[in-house]
Amino acid sequence: MSELSFTLAAPAPFRLDRWDGHAYRRILLLGSRSTPIAAGVWQDRNGGTGAAALQVTLAGNDVGTGAVAQAQGLLRRLLGLDVDLDDFYRMAAADPELAPLAQRWRGLRPPRFPSVFETLANAIACQQITLTVGITLLNRLIEAYGRAYPEPGAADGSASVSNAFPTPQALAGVSPESLRSLGFSRQKAHCLIELATAVADGSLDFSELEALDNAGAVRFLRRLHGVGRWSAEYVLLRALGRLDVFPGDDVGARNTLQRWLGRAEKLDYEGVRQATARWQPYSGMVYFHLLLDSLEQRGMIPSERHA
Repeated sequence: MSELSFTLAAPAPFRLDRWDGHAYRRILLLGSRSTPIAAGVWQDRNGGTGAAALQVTLAGNDVGTGAVAQAQGLLRRLLGLDVDLDDFYRMAAADPELAPLAQRWRGLRPPRFPSVFETLANAIACQQITLTVGITLLNRLIEAYGRAYPEPGAADGSASVSNAFPTPQALAGVSPESLRSLGFSRQKAHCLIELATAVADGSLDFSELEALDNAGAVRFLRRLHGVGRWSAEYVLLRALGRLDVFPGDDVGARNTLQRWLGRAEKLDYEGVRQATARWQPYSGMVYFHLLLDSLEQRGMIPSERHA
């Protein structure tokens, strides 16, 4: 077991999305052998939300300079470090409704998943259920099929284990009954296995998505079994980083938007599109900000009100 530390430059304004209240942590799969490496990222909050040098630690059995280079690129993507938000903040400052929300979460970057496959798996797991239940299903999936990384030094002196998100290869040969035992519906189990198998055997390639416009990318994704408009738009936002996408079929986000705007009438998909048009090309940032507010109110992330 070895460990390496380095710094990542974060643009101003920046606030680290600390899901455990202290640091951003994730098991990364690096190298041709998909070696599980534990990554931890810390930000000194004494400096507020200005530019920061993030402290990063990698730990694992194969941590070298190659792993550092890969981890740097991946973390920059996951944490949104290369996204220029200056125009978003200028727009928000001039909008009496958006300004308080943007100031409330100032510095938080648009998060992304490392791959289209992982984004789709998250979307499929969370379809037509609450976010809390969806996260529970995903945690079970990760525990059952993700590559394990042993973490020494648990409180009782024993080793604890964290898992990476399952690879397509890990899920390709799984039986639907195995996923059903984790709580997945029959349809979701079949969709996940079909998706994983197609990616693992090379019959499904997502490389062309980057070159497609939003409409073309949605059409491409909706050809996949179990992928509807919400899942496709979720991929555009969370995998491709298209910040002009507010997934209008996300019922929770739609209701949160309605309440935030003080609208009496329910919003449908077209209503969401019209309501967010004035914030383009940053309606996806509004989606993220409203999601964070909702998660904090439910106690699912640490409060930032006194940070």
